[in-house]
Amino acid sequence: MAETIARGITVHTAGELPTVGSTLPPFELTVAGLEELDSATLAGSRIVLNIFPSVDTATCAMSVRRFNELAASLVDTTVVCVSMDLPYALQRFCGAEGIEDVVTASAFRSSFGVDYGVQMVDGPMRGLLARSVVVADTDGTVLHTELVVPTGGKEPDYDAALAVLG
Repeated sequence: MAETIARGITVHTAGELPTVGSTLPPFELTVAGLEELDSATLAGSRIVLNIFPSVDTATCAMSVRRFNELAASLVDTTVVCVSMDLPYALQRFCGAEGIEDVVTASAFRSSFGVDYGVQMVDGPMRGLLARSVVVADTDGTVLHTELVVPTGGKEPDYDAALAVLG
């Protein structure tokens, strides 16, 4: 169980992020049109998981915008922005913002938050995902993880996340 800070309160997560050097846990998420996206579909691609509580908060929205900008220059890399938001909300946000270089996906009907150790289990935002980043290589090896502390107002360390991709 990890700790982060959400809305000024120390909260706990369902576990720990995958460790660097381990194999990326399999996942299944829901994308626009209520279609499934699973980790097997992304096999052979480097993966950046930008995980956050809700696209309807300023910092989370900034992280999606920033990763969208960065994704345009990444080779053989899929950036997946993951939250508990419904796919409709994520699609609406991306349409309004002109976001086209990342995949937005919802964990609303999967065990992603528990499997990745990022579901907040207490505090005012319990049930949502703690802001974090996981980067994996083409063979599924975890190269980088970050649990952003505190979640409120602090963006991920984009440079550290992308530095491992070379």
